[in-house]
Amino acid sequence: MPDLDSDGAWLLTLDGTPQSYVDLAEPTHLEFEYTRRLGHLADTLAPEGQALDVLHLGGGALTLPRYLAATRPGSRQQVAEADGPLVELVREVLPWGDPGITVTVADARELLERTAPHSLDLVIADVFQGSRTPAHLTSTEFVQLAAAALRPTGCYVANLADSAPLDFARAQAATVRAVFAHTCLVAEPSVLRGRRYGNLLLIGSPAPLPVEPLTRRLAGDPFPARLTSGPELRRLIGTATAVTDDRAHPSPPPPTGAFSIG
Repeated sequence: MPDLDSDGAWLLTLDGTPQSYVDLAEPTHLEFEYTRRLGHLADTLAPEGQALDVLHLGGGALTLPRYLAATRPGSRQQVAEADGPLVELVREVLPWGDPGITVTVADARELLERTAPHSLDLVIADVFQGSRTPAHLTSTEFVQLAAAALRPTGCYVANLADSAPLDFARAQAATVRAVFAHTCLVAEPSVLRGRRYGNLLLIGSPAPLPVEPLTRRLAGDPFPARLTSGPELRRLIGTATAVTDDRAHPSPPPPTGAFSIG
């Protein structure tokens, strides 16, 4: 659907769930709060303008690939999107143009398994079937595949959603923490307190994360988010344990009306 308040901007929905917002005239505009947080992470991972090698698991309308193409020209970006008709719709209605963006119709985990070891600076997992993260993308084995694809200073980030009592988010934080030496979680305080359903970013890296500059950027957003790491993250995880393939399950469904678009 076109955004009638902004020429060249479009909202993509799937089964009534807002999935992507793209501004063709201004690709650095990130409308959704969680996409701005992903943009902040990408901005702080390397010096301004430096090209990155990125794998996007989940494509949608390619909001983040367009952003990185604009802010880090020359970046090589591979996108895995399982929905072939969606890819063709986006290619026709919202063409991306940048030669550095390659879109492959494939399951996210299968493409990750085929990725060369130590070849990527950033892996972004933002995969939803409807409004739920598929089970096979929530396990230690999956996160280990992402870790194997990263360079020593690379970073993995997953966009997830949960609500009180945050059992899914705690288990996912334990899973990422079991694989990476450095981890953090990003979410709005109201989501962390279990007051509402919302997005959480789980970030992991073999190298120290840009905690201070990322925290400053998150605090400056219209809807500020909180970064949780170290002992605070361990307290949040509590008794939750890492998830393995044999007991993985999808993220919980959102409450009725969580994604109402009027």
